[in-house]
Amino acid sequence: MTEIQAWASHGPKQKLERFAFNPGALDPEGVEIAVEYCGLCHSDLSIINNDWGISQYPVVPGHEAIGRVIAIGNQVKGVHVGQYVGIGWNSGSCMHCHQCMGGNNNLCSTLQPTIVGHHGGFSQRLRAHWAWVIPLPDSLDIASAGPLLCGGVTVFSPLLTFDVKPTDHVGIVGIGGLGHMGLKFAKAWGCEVSAFTSHESKTAEAISFGAHHVISSQDTTAMLQASNTLDMLIVTVNVALDWASLLKTLKPNGRLHVVGAVLDPMPISAFDLISGQKSISGSPTGSSVDLTTMLKFAARHDIRPQVEHFPMSRVNDALEHLASGKARYRIVLDTDFS
Repeated sequence: MTEIQAWASHGPKQKLERFAFNPGALDPEGVEIAVEYCGLCHSDLSIINNDWGISQYPVVPGHEAIGRVIAIGNQVKGVHVGQYVGIGWNSGSCMHCHQCMGGNNNLCSTLQPTIVGHHGGFSQRLRAHWAWVIPLPDSLDIASAGPLLCGGVTVFSPLLTFDVKPTDHVGIVGIGGLGHMGLKFAKAWGCEVSAFTSHESKTAEAISFGAHHVISSQDTTAMLQASNTLDMLIVTVNVALDWASLLKTLKPNGRLHVVGAVLDPMPISAFDLISGQKSISGSPTGSSVDLTTMLKFAARHDIRPQVEHFPMSRVNDALEHLASGKARYRIVLDTDFS
């Protein structure tokens, strides 16, 4: 097997450099794709910097990969050579535990993340177990589809998991890489949608993405005016918020659902939950079934992330652009290995 060319970081907060590795023999249940596009997610930056304490170097980031299948093991199912597919945050799971057999393979205790202890999609080729290699609908725009494989399914999965109805009122906190897709999905789902943002300058964009209402997440008075109106509030940001005021926006039996990696503890009063029988929950990306469902839904409703493209050879410029908060709203790297 020939070497694979990639971009890797060799330590926390180090710039990515060209890197070559030998992947060894393809697993009987493995699939190899030739990467054409790969989204750049804030989680890539967190893994490069070891913000979560789980990074294993050298890190080849990239977990929103789009490409054609070029090789399959002799026990692969449901995928064939030449097919356009995507690989997201996960690249493998045991496929025999209770969670895997129950359709929740994203909750497998031996889950293999695509960029932790595994070389990711900032590379010529990428490998994954066939269950995590997701065929793309023909009508999907492959050049912008990468971010759907992580950010997209992360905000879409709660709509499935908690049986959100088209008559529900859904709030999205944060109009960024995750949040702008959350607005699009919730609007297409049929919901009334409220956007919560700390930047008034994003009001017009939030409405263009699907919001019916825009509320300042830094204005307690504005949030309290929305009291008792939301069935679900999805938090997509990773910073501390006015949790008490946000909980008040929920109706009885409402749910505050966290998908952003908030590192600070969340001070929550038990009485704020008890009085309205409210819930707080969280979720990681989604199962491979969720991914398939989400991609079909996105194709049907022409839901596309708003993306900026960089050649993969300028990956460090793209990372700086993301870290500075200038990305609008997702970045996709176009593979250009010579």
